[in-house]
Amino acid sequence: MASATLLRLSLPPFAATVCLPPHQHRRRLLPRPLTPNSPNLFQTRSPPKPQRAGSPISASYGPTPATDRLISAAAYFLPLFNGLQYGRFLLAQYPTLAIPFDPILPILSLYRSVPFASFVSFFAIYLGIVRNQRFSHYARFNSLQALVLDILLVVPLLVQRIFAPGRAGIGLKITIWMYNGLFVFVVGCFLYGLLASVFGKTPYFPLVTDAAKHQM
Repeated sequence: MASATLLRLSLPPFAATVCLPPHQHRRRLLPRPLTPNSPNLFQTRSPPKPQRAGSPISASYGPTPATDRLISAAAYFLPLFNGLQYGRFLLAQYPTLAIPFDPILPILSLYRSVPFASFVSFFAIYLGIVRNQRFSHYARFNSLQALVLDILLVVPLLVQRIFAPGRAGIGLKITIWMYNGLFVFVVGCFLYGLLASVFGKTPYFPLVTDAAKHQM
């Protein structure tokens, strides 16, 4: 009995129609009446409309506008202005390195003459550009990266005040090495961010770019 049930289940569906009585077999061969829900065999489907050759398939992005590139390039001057203080030892030892900074000395003098210029510039960029949805994502993201770089420049000053390495001996040598390295880092980041912004590219700074992405 079990083998017969297994055999019946293993047979294909059309095999059950072969074993039907003659009157049931003839009844299954008769066409069923059409109902409102039945598919119409004579209904023709309209062919799909061909896509015009000029219709875009994917969105295309044009070059970065000049205004966004200018805003992004100007934002990287903030960490440069606040980071030039780390070049006091290197510029005193090699005065010729200060020659490339002569064109920005008037702007730097004006920046230093304003009280709390660093805080005012920081919140002006953050509230006026980064949190302003009217600006593009490119300008806002680069401005945020400049602010993150500016925040990182405060950390060495805090470390110096906490540990107080001193003004002579090994403590002074460590301070000079740290200042020289930070100065080269600041100038390198500024040149990289400035050139990338001029050409409409997004510069990538280790840790800084990731932190900016989380804040956006």
